[in-house]
Amino acid sequence: MGRLIKYLFYLAILAGIGLSAYAYVGPWFGADFDAPVSEIRKPVVLNAN
Repeated sequence: MGRLIKYLFYLAILAGIGLSAYAYVGPWFGADFDAPVSEIRKPVVLNAN
């Protein structure tokens, strides 16, 4: 049981390193992390009776 927890811990560390590396290197390979920018207008009806 101890070995399983140790391997899961190592896997979590490697996943964190991989995710960080992808966040830094991803834009060089065409991954776009920018949020889409567009203005959204919706009418709001307030009932203040």
